[in-house]
Amino acid sequence: MRSVEGKNILVTGGAGFIGSHLCDALLEKGAGKVVCVDNMFLGKMENIEEALQHNNFVFYKDDARNFGVLQAIMEREKIEVVFNMATIALNYSFFNPFDAYMVNVEIANTLLELLKLGVYRTLIHTSSSEAYGTAQYSPMDENHPTDPTTPYAAGKAAADLMVHSFSKVLELDISIVRPFNNYGPRQNAEGPLAGIIPATARRIKNGGKPVIDGDGEQTRDFIYVKDTVRGLMLAYENKASRGTIINLGTGMDISMNRLLSGICDYMGYSGEWDHRGARTSDVRKLCADISKARELLGFKPMMSFDDGIRETLDWYMHNDII
Repeated sequence: MRSVEGKNILVTGGAGFIGSHLCDALLEKGAGKVVCVDNMFLGKMENIEEALQHNNFVFYKDDARNFGVLQAIMEREKIEVVFNMATIALNYSFFNPFDAYMVNVEIANTLLELLKLGVYRTLIHTSSSEAYGTAQYSPMDENHPTDPTTPYAAGKAAADLMVHSFSKVLELDISIVRPFNNYGPRQNAEGPLAGIIPATARRIKNGGKPVIDGDGEQTRDFIYVKDTVRGLMLAYENKASRGTIINLGTGMDISMNRLLSGICDYMGYSGEWDHRGARTSDVRKLCADISKARELLGFKPMMSFDDGIRETLDWYMHNDII
């Protein structure tokens, strides 16, 4: 089994929600150097405040799509491993669909070219359950058809195909991890790209009503961010993950109605909800089959949904973010 200990590791999108938690975990586990590249589209300096206290953490404000920039950074920092976390939030599909699609493909292309040239050794590529589209059967294993319904999801699916094909044809050291719906501290809390949990809590705190799209019975498999990070590191450590796609989730799906009810209970809100029409191209059901992650990685989620919601909202309230 490999270890991140002593390795020089680059995290694209490392100042973002999941990426910043990954940077913290890599540092805690003894990585030789952790290099964060983020264009700060959604990344925040406060997300990497803890990481910046380490003398073996390096931050570059740059775009991971830029081949020359990444090559220079990798050669300067002697990078061995890349965790690709960089993307644009799904909701961006409704504002700029072309860029929401292309960012995933262009980053994957850059990282694959650099891996092919031998600039670094191992790529752990992060996909998204949105690549599957609405469940045709449930739980959804890795053989489930891909039927993306948004440009973001289509970009993820296209990038996965590119990465997987390069892995096979060129025998490159690559794993593809497909997390389901992440939540937890540091998720974007403001504007049209905000996560539903902090956005709902903010509305309630400011005297507004929770907002539900459609009938609220659409479901998601919510996985706590630190469970996802643990799964990503297990994917690097276990060679059995190479050349394949692995789901990360909890194996349980939860409706939007239940999610909002949990937030309302935490906030002490018992008023009415605002009901909007169903969101265009909204996925109806997502639930992960995580048998492969258990078998190949020894992965199982540690955080229950109820505890995770409480811990997430405690963090937002304590930090006065909502």
